[in-house]
Amino acid sequence: MDFLVLFLFYLVFMLISVVMICICSKTHRLKGLVQGGAQIWSCIIPECIQRAVRKLLHYLFHTRNYTFIILHLVLQGTVYTEYTWEIFGYCQELEFSLYYLLLPYLLLIICLIFFTLTCLTNPGTITKANELLFLQVYEFDEVMFPKNARCSTCDLKKPARSKHCSVCNWCVHRFDHHCVWVNNCIGAWNTRYFLIYLLTLTASAATMAIVSTMFLVHLVIVSDLYQETYIDDLGHPQSMDIVFLIQYLFLTFPRIVFLLGFVMVLSLLLGGYLCFALYLAATNQTTNEWYKGDWAWCQLCPVVVRPPSAEPQVYENIHSHGLWRNLREIFLPTIPYSERKKKEW
Repeated sequence: MDFLVLFLFYLVFMLISVVMICICSKTHRLKGLVQGGAQIWSCIIPECIQRAVRKLLHYLFHTRNYTFIILHLVLQGTVYTEYTWEIFGYCQELEFSLYYLLLPYLLLIICLIFFTLTCLTNPGTITKANELLFLQVYEFDEVMFPKNARCSTCDLKKPARSKHCSVCNWCVHRFDHHCVWVNNCIGAWNTRYFLIYLLTLTASAATMAIVSTMFLVHLVIVSDLYQETYIDDLGHPQSMDIVFLIQYLFLTFPRIVFLLGFVMVLSLLLGGYLCFALYLAATNQTTNEWYKGDWAWCQLCPVVVRPPSAEPQVYENIHSHGLWRNLREIFLPTIPYSERKKKEW
């Protein structure tokens, strides 16, 4: 019973943390909490350890490196190794359909293809050569993207919907965010690959969770475990309930149940992020625009902090032109002619 309680606490904590970060990221409170935590940290931890941690965090999250790509591949390889070693063989013995068992491998191949494309594709780097062409792609809204603005780092005119990435040290056309898992920015030219990669990654985790659950349920039905009885702490016979059944399966197949719990949590987190990414694509927004935009529903939100004399400016998304046109812009992006042959690195 203890491991079930801990697992449920872990799941609830992870989901609440993700929701709170998404809500607080629109306000200044998250920044204040981080600064407060950093001050407490500086009072407790020795200076030498603080410097080492800062250097490590700067290397991981503020420089281009292959750490998270390697970690991603290691985690994916570990999960598929466990699936092949533990579940695939058992399911074959129980005469599961081979199509269902091979579906995660098909999704893995597609996922790795689009993962590679996301990593290697130029996201839409703005240079002196294509600067004027990109300036004509999107209309300036004069709120988030003022006309005639210049990048202080690149010394280039900033096209609408562009942003300078401090990690890659270049301006990106239709900048969404910098993804450490692919070691690349997500921009106009690789957003389509990123969405398909995210979709197949979520589908592969969900498929593994479904196959693992079907195996355990089939095992319970075949062995008639749900009809068994057990002796409780007081010595009284009790009929098998769902909690005791899950605990029994965990003790009998610990690696399979642990794998099931991992891919379930991963499916929920990836599924939530996928829904958010599809919402942005359907409304023709980027993560950067969503984060910076002062939306109308936030004007009445009590957690939003503003100077008392400031007049609220409601950001209006002028780039959304209907679902199909928005999706077409994602999957068939406008590419300056001079850059078409240099799109792939």
